[in-house]
Amino acid sequence: MSANLEAKKQVVEEIKGKIEGSKSVVFADYNKLTVLEATALRNKFKSANCEYKVYKNTLVRKAFNELGVTDFDKDLNGTTATVFCPDETSGAAIFAKAVKETPALADKIVPKCAYLEQKYLDKNGVKELAAIPSKEVLIAKMLGCLQSSISKFVYVLDSIAKAKETANN
Repeated sequence: MSANLEAKKQVVEEIKGKIEGSKSVVFADYNKLTVLEATALRNKFKSANCEYKVYKNTLVRKAFNELGVTDFDKDLNGTTATVFCPDETSGAAIFAKAVKETPALADKIVPKCAYLEQKYLDKNGVKELAAIPSKEVLIAKMLGCLQSSISKFVYVLDSIAKAKETANN
């Protein structure tokens, strides 16, 4: 067996491990992206604990096929960046935020598809995924709602107590 074939097998195993260890995997076409833009984008992913990598499409396809997933075969072509994410939404959200902050990136980095909860998401699914707030934001909103209800309840109880106090005087 050639050394090149062994190296490719190791990369496929590495990709499989990263897929299995990620909550979501996002693929994007990064055509015409400059080195500075790619570095800035990579740093944004790194700060969100995501990993931005460029692999050969055939190796990524083989890794997915070995995991029993063949939905990505048609999307893994051309220049493809792969982002492995520790949560469900951060990868898609970072792509969307980068394009929103720098409109010149709209033609340079285009999300292709994603892998979420062992399911294939097309381009539209990635856009929808990017629109979902992060888990921390959702928890904060929920706690705000709960706190608001409790505050209103305490206000009502206080009003009743003050009304009784006023009626007794």
